Amino acid sequence: MEKRIYNFSAGPAVLPEEVLLESQKDLFALPGVGMSILEISHRSKTFDAILQETKSNIKKLLDIPDDYSILFLQGGASLQFSMVPLNLMPPKNKADYILTGSWSKKAQKEAKRVGTVNVAATTEEGEGDKKYFKRIPKQSELKLDPDAAYVHFTSNNTIYGTQWQTEPLAGNVPLVCDASSDILHKKIDVTKYGLIYAGAQKNMGPSGVTLVIIRKDLLERSQDSLHTMLSYKIHAENDSLYNTPNTFGIYIINLVAKWLLNLGGLDKMYEINKKKAQLLYDCIDGSGGFFKGHSEKDSRSLMNITFNLATEELEKKLIDEATKAGFNGLKGHRSVGGLRASIYNAFPLKGVEDLVAFMKDFQKKNG
Repeated sequence: MEKRIYNFSAGPAVLPEEVLLESQKDLFALPGVGMSILEISHRSKTFDAILQETKSNIKKLLDIPDDYSILFLQGGASLQFSMVPLNLMPPKNKADYILTGSWSKKAQKEAKRVGTVNVAATTEEGEGDKKYFKRIPKQSELKLDPDAAYVHFTSNNTIYGTQWQTEPLAGNVPLVCDASSDILHKKIDVTKYGLIYAGAQKNMGPSGVTLVIIRKDLLERSQDSLHTMLSYKIHAENDSLYNTPNTFGIYIINLVAKWLLNLGGLDKMYEINKKKAQLLYDCIDGSGGFFKGHSEKDSRSLMNITFNLATEELEKKLIDEATKAGFNGLKGHRSVGGLRASIYNAFPLKGVEDLVAFMKDFQKKNG
């Protein structure tokens, strides 16, 4: 195809065009190396330079202090659901989990295999197969255990289109965050967290690599009895090179980080993200009820805009016509239906403007 369509997929998701074009050139031969980025050894000086630059650029973007380690692991966020409790829960063997969607429930399920899980809050509603989430809990709703090993939350919920506007307050207990779907969408205060993990494939790079940012003192919780590949301490001691890492994925993350730095950093990215999301929410709110947003307004996500129409037939019609018009991936998650527009960092403002124009035209013809 000569023309790229608009990719609203929730993940693997859209990447910056500049990144795709640069990686296309390096795919055949890296300048001065004579080998593809896919072929170089993870033990080579060339890759070590890429790895160190990637860590440096992530550190710049998030102002990560020196007392944190930056790791690039495999297994996605789903493996982190297990690694977090295996490494951090002992010796207390209890932790707090805040449930705001399907992924936090999956994280809780794995943690229960390791120790006692206290559900500090849940915003789940409905019964049976009609259960859903549409808001983030207030701080006053959290029932936190001051003696917990850590407090876990999911910053953005792709399926339901909700997002924490600021992190929960956990006192002296380490805060652990699954930031897979909104990592790098704005500047956060990393010092408020004990550990942040994020699969790259939604907002940072390709699938197959997971970023972990962990406060170094927490590495001492990794017990020697752990299987080697499940130990944060081992991965930190080996600079993410204990085994062959996802070299290509790390390379792409570096290109994305450089793209963000050249854009003006995460404060600039946050301005753009707010503008994109506002255009879509204004279209939904101004439709007189033709489009209905799923999440409550004070919990709305900037990354995943979820909404419904009056009937499933009308939703299917919009999705079919949108796909033909070059808007791909608007079908909502199978568990909740409706529509979902995922507009991560790399999704262009022009694409949101074009979708809004399409939605308004669809309403005129079908309202």
